[in-house]
Amino acid sequence: MDLLAELRTRKLLAIIRADSAATALACVDTLVEAGVTALEISLTTPDAVAAIAQARATHNPTILIGAGTVLTPAQADQVAAAGATFAVTPAITQGAHRAVHLGLPLLCGALTPTEVVAALDLGATAVKIFPAKTHGPAYLRELAAPLPQAPLIAVGGIDATTAPLYLEAGALAVGVGSPLLGPAATGGPLPDLTTRATTFRQTLGL
Repeated sequence: MDLLAELRTRKLLAIIRADSAATALACVDTLVEAGVTALEISLTTPDAVAAIAQARATHNPTILIGAGTVLTPAQADQVAAAGATFAVTPAITQGAHRAVHLGLPLLCGALTPTEVVAALDLGATAVKIFPAKTHGPAYLRELAAPLPQAPLIAVGGIDATTAPLYLEAGALAVGVGSPLLGPAATGGPLPDLTTRATTFRQTLGL
């Protein structure tokens, strides 16, 4: 599977930080049903590794299910064993190094040009520009100018209004957490999550 090509097509990466594994799985199921097919379960979620394994066992292999907030080598080992499609880090962590060693596709967090280049030199499949909202789409456009071949994913504080602006600025996809999940991350109404997912997909032309 060409993860970059898939992310370019899908454009929206749902970031799930939930209060329990059960809540995370309910969010995954709801989002997949709503047409969101690239998802990341953050390891800040209790029993996240078990949730990743269950989501991977439940859903078709065409559904991308990644592991987020991978900080340590042990975490990278665990999510790889759980069947994660890819690993996501907030920075160039030891977990990032281990993911590359394991051959697990890596979306590596970075912000500055130096960090972006370092992440790519490490072997990252794509670079997660985080926190994107701090500098906005204009920063991503400036960042991409000297690094036109760098595959960038904008993450952090992106809502349905600003998401298309990051794609226009050169991001291949956007990662969205709380503006998409909302109260569903703590057991709130799932029909509302479906509505938000539909709004994001329509905004992005999906």
